[in-house]
Amino acid sequence: MFIKVSKDKIEIEKLISMINSEKNGAIVTFIGTVRSLNEGKNVTKIIYDAYLPMAEIELEKLLEDAKSKFEIFDACVHHRIGEYYPSDIVVFIGVSSAHREEAFKACKFIIDEIKEKIPIWKKEFYGEEGKWL
Repeated sequence: MFIKVSKDKIEIEKLISMINSEKNGAIVTFIGTVRSLNEGKNVTKIIYDAYLPMAEIELEKLLEDAKSKFEIFDACVHHRIGEYYPSDIVVFIGVSSAHREEAFKACKFIIDEIKEKIPIWKKEFYGEEGKWL
């Protein structure tokens, strides 16, 4: 398992190689990007912030929970913090398993739980106006 919350660029190939092994039958990934339109408003940028010590601890617990709920071998998450613009990659999740169905389920579970429970916040800007979500 690998987790990271940082301003660093997400190195997709490196993350995939970290969870890849000969026992895998599937690797499922999720790449989250900044969209340019939300609720009918043009998004000009997003700022992500986090309570880092807690976010990393909670992400580690989340990946352990995913491993206990689904038949997966490994998982990784890198979520960026800082200022980003439409089409920028801001989150990556990778899950490896023997079968694709479990990897898809686990990947969806992880992103849903990140959005719900992990102390990472985003502030969307529509022109000069910003709104914390």
